[in-house]
Amino acid sequence: MISERMERQLDFIVAIDALKDITRQSITTGSRRQENDAEHSWHLAVMAMILSEYAEDQTIDIAKVISMVLIHDLVEIYAGDTYCYDEKGYEDKAEREQEAADRLFNMLPEDQAQRMMSLWQEFEEMETKEAAFAATLDRFQPLLLNYNTEGHTWQRPGITSEKVLKRTEIAKEKVPQLYVYIERLIQRSIERGMLKP
Repeated sequence: MISERMERQLDFIVAIDALKDITRQSITTGSRRQENDAEHSWHLAVMAMILSEYAEDQTIDIAKVISMVLIHDLVEIYAGDTYCYDEKGYEDKAEREQEAADRLFNMLPEDQAQRMMSLWQEFEEMETKEAAFAATLDRFQPLLLNYNTEGHTWQRPGITSEKVLKRTEIAKEKVPQLYVYIERLIQRSIERGMLKP
């Protein structure tokens, strides 16, 4: 007989499978289909492992960063994905996502629910060195995909290099070597006509 604790954990594990059905705006570099949130989170976790040497603060807890990026979009199971340049969508994003976090994380036993909520909130606040590094990767990954898919999502009206640069600005202070690369990609994207100046 399984315990109530394990039942709650397994119910949560089954529930988060729905992350695979939440599509994002970015497309994959291979098949050119829309990326899903689970793929995005996995990609960020691998990026955290590979790019951690470029974090400005080398005392960073990379296991914590990986945990953050793996769970940061789970709330989108209930709140949906909000396109990063959708100003209207951002008006109630925090409220929608908080309600989703309460609903989803409280499926878990209390200690694990609190841990998940704490990690998710830390990521959202972007104040700790781990959260800032995780947020940098979260903003860099779509840029990297866009660059390698001829600026797919940048072709929408109103998307400019200024907006893309502003979105990745956190890297300037927290991961300066990566920020140099970001600036270079943006400049190349403008030169190749994939992104409006």
